[in-house]
Amino acid sequence: MNTSIPRIPPPIYFLIGLIVMILLSSFIPIGRWLHYPWRYLGIIFLVLGFSLSLGSGLYFRRLGTNPRPGAKATLIVTTGPFKYTRNPMYLGLTTMLIGIAVLLGTFSPVLVVPIFFILVQTQFVLREEKLMEQWFGQPYLEYKKKTPRWLI
Repeated sequence: MNTSIPRIPPPIYFLIGLIVMILLSSFIPIGRWLHYPWRYLGIIFLVLGFSLSLGSGLYFRRLGTNPRPGAKATLIVTTGPFKYTRNPMYLGLTTMLIGIAVLLGTFSPVLVVPIFFILVQTQFVLREEKLMEQWFGQPYLEYKKKTPRWLI
């Protein structure tokens, strides 16, 4: 498997996804599935995702390892949110996109979420896992066994 990490970082893909979602909702709003006030439930997902993504990145820095995808990790982070998921920063970005889709309330923005998820999975997560296996070997494999990639 190719372990080279794309130059464009995940937050840029997130921003592109956000823009596409807004454009789709504005110009191709396929059916409204949520109406006021239910759309505002998206704020909960947005705040949770933002907190998870930013908090996990700050946690990485506090422990002295670089959160940038593909940068040589100095340790395997297995505490905090990394105790429950191996990818809390990516999970946070995906959760924010879900929140935005809920806020927009039409079906067309929802299409962006699985595309973003697949992109992050194939271009970052799987490649980073291979790098972590090379860098840390058996301790990382043990971490993989007991901690899910996402939440399940």
